[in-house]
Amino acid sequence: MGRRGEPVSTSTPPETLGPELISRLSSSVRKPSYDRAALVPGMAHIGVGAFHRCHQAEYTDDLLSRRFDRWGVVGINIRAPYLSETLGWQGGLYTRLIREDSQVEARIIGSIVRVVDSQESAAPAIDVLASAGIEMVTMTVTEKGYCHIPSSGALDVTHPDVVHDLANPLEPRSVPGILARALELRMASHSRPVTLLSCDNIPTNGIILENVVQALASRRGNGLSDWIAANVAFPSAMVDRIAPATSEADIETVEQHFGYRDAAVVVGEPFRQWVIEQKFAGRVPRWDRVGATFVGDVTPFEHLKMRVLNGAQTTLAYLGVLAGLEHTSDAIADPLLAAFVRRMLIDETLPTLMPMPGVSPEAYVEQSLARLRNTAIRHRNHQIATDGSQKIVQRLLNPIRDRLRRGESIALLSVPVAGWMAYLIRSSARFGRHRPVSDPYADRIAGIADAVGADTRALAAAILAIDTIFDPELAANGDFRRAITSALDGLLSDNPMAVVRRSLEQPEVARLKRPAQSA
Repeated sequence: MGRRGEPVSTSTPPETLGPELISRLSSSVRKPSYDRAALVPGMAHIGVGAFHRCHQAEYTDDLLSRRFDRWGVVGINIRAPYLSETLGWQGGLYTRLIREDSQVEARIIGSIVRVVDSQESAAPAIDVLASAGIEMVTMTVTEKGYCHIPSSGALDVTHPDVVHDLANPLEPRSVPGILARALELRMASHSRPVTLLSCDNIPTNGIILENVVQALASRRGNGLSDWIAANVAFPSAMVDRIAPATSEADIETVEQHFGYRDAAVVVGEPFRQWVIEQKFAGRVPRWDRVGATFVGDVTPFEHLKMRVLNGAQTTLAYLGVLAGLEHTSDAIADPLLAAFVRRMLIDETLPTLMPMPGVSPEAYVEQSLARLRNTAIRHRNHQIATDGSQKIVQRLLNPIRDRLRRGESIALLSVPVAGWMAYLIRSSARFGRHRPVSDPYADRIAGIADAVGADTRALAAAILAIDTIFDPELAANGDFRRAITSALDGLLSDNPMAVVRRSLEQPEVARLKRPAQSA
């Protein structure tokens, strides 16, 4: 890894990053080694946030450096922020910083050749996605962008954007609606195949993407559903790299240490991983030549990453907030929380994983916790806690369900689930509304808290009744309800960490004392 450069002394304002500046930049910044002017759009990406720029765009930049055809990426945002004022102004160029403790490495990524703002209307995005030149569409639109029901993976036909799209299919608002319309135009014009590759943290994300798109396409009545089945691929993928939201300090780092201004800086950790199901329509970028892995089944990789790394992140985020800690690195540095998350993963999460030849789950736990200790990655607990209702199913509830089926203890895994509840409950007016939170179910749970008050049993029962998150069979399980209610009672008290401490004091148990109940 490169070392932090010396501050650049200048009496004039630094130049802004752009194509004209590249050749004059210091050798301390790695630059694209290929001719960007020769690139033509072959891929599109929806959701050009920090993660995409730290992950898929970097893999593509690596591939272009090996002279892979001339495919460039068209970046599309259909939600805020706008791209024209940052990436567009800089010709698609941006700096990717890799941070590890006191070290920093700067690299300029050049794989994005054009950016499209489509927040006001879906038309610009659809024009790109329907183009015959686009053969691969990747997306990072967050879990809630799929407009699906977390507990089942089906299209949520009550979602406001989906309701709009069902009534106005030619002017869609949702991601599934935009994709369905673009595919309809592809079918009607050139009929070229395309691969739609989800890069979001959802298990079987390819299946869910296909489900929600086909749910809308099947209502068209013009053969679109059959055409999609024959010409569109929806591979699943597992992606991994910690990429927190960019801060003003990150932008200042580039200016002070490398001598130029970049409004689109992104920051990531050294580790990265991309596992892609080998199921494509038409041509595919050979990302496997630059570190990605093509496999027949992504599921074991999904379970390992989501239940261990993401499960640890979610646990530390909610418990960290309740402990008054700002960042993940602060939470993992707390001896109590570090001991809790390690024991939870080793005792309760690892036994639910699928076998993976050549992979030591215990070593993966230690590697994951070491990554979270990176003090240079300032990942705020509130950022990780965003949209928890869309995340806890795969990270916590699925391993809980697996353990209950085998009659095994969930004393530890139940604590962060209750932590998510407590986090949203504490945002209600009745519980002091400590600070705004971002979750599709925040208002609903705040309403429950306002109506129910401090009756923990009633609070837990009302939240567990939300069947789009908790499937009814799991919610009815007596062991699950008791564990959640007990943990929630402690986490809503004046000493929320006492319940975490008590959970570590209990003797290790492999199985519940009472007969297993169905889940």
